[in-house]
Amino acid sequence: MEKKRYAEPIDAADYEEPRCPLCMESPEDEERVHSIDMRRVMEKLDDYLARKDYAAAERHLEFWLGEARLGNDKRGEFAVRGEQIGFYRKRGEADKCFACVDKALDLMRVLEYEDSVSGATCWVNCGTAAQAFGKPELALEYFERAKIIYDKNLPETDARLGGLYNNMALSCVARKRYGEAHACYTRALEIMEQVKGGEPERAITLLNMANAVEAEHGLEKAERKIEQLLDEAETLLAAGDPLTHPELAEVIHPGYYAFVCESCAPTFGYYGYFLAAKRFADRAREITEQLT
Repeated sequence: MEKKRYAEPIDAADYEEPRCPLCMESPEDEERVHSIDMRRVMEKLDDYLARKDYAAAERHLEFWLGEARLGNDKRGEFAVRGEQIGFYRKRGEADKCFACVDKALDLMRVLEYEDSVSGATCWVNCGTAAQAFGKPELALEYFERAKIIYDKNLPETDARLGGLYNNMALSCVARKRYGEAHACYTRALEIMEQVKGGEPERAITLLNMANAVEAEHGLEKAERKIEQLLDEAETLLAAGDPLTHPELAEVIHPGYYAFVCESCAPTFGYYGYFLAAKRFADRAREITEQLT
């Protein structure tokens, strides 16, 4: 079988029974819900992102957004909007990202998800978008809403809580609320220590802590603490490689690990850990090439 090319347009055969406006048999049919399969959506999205085929990933999300609308599947539409928020945030496209934030919040109200775990996850997505585009105060507002819901509904070892606390800390640092940031980072580490495959997230948190320490105390005064944090982060990031540690393959997607390595490499380089920076940048490239 011929292998697909790297940036080949999305093939209709990739999708399960797409709907079209002409498929509706009667006015009553418009009220029926034809749910999209988010598992399939996410598997294909992860594949495109792992190969850095961002144009195909964007088309993929737009396609399934349309399918959800045609199928009157507001839950599916809500889920796709959440993925779009993250996608456009990572791509640095603020206008598209905040347009999706507005749509997701509207759907949250329609679905009455404001006090649900799904709603809290939406608040987190909106908060990370606000933080990424220089709105830390708004981000903290979103994160606080999510925290109230997560605290009531999730076990203390849930990875979603770890991600929330890490993101809250970033916003606190941006507002120079260093004490609160340190407490959030510590809590994030405590949670992710209990999560299988939490090594990459813990490495990210440690590098964020190094940046926070520098911001609060300056590079010279914080040098020893920063070195301690970077040493630990380097060890954890290496230990979280799912291709060299097969027991982690079921919980860490190789494409995600490559993304983390690529994201962490510049921070190692900034603090003079040039070998670590090259090691993880090379590893990200190797994994991406294997997945392409």
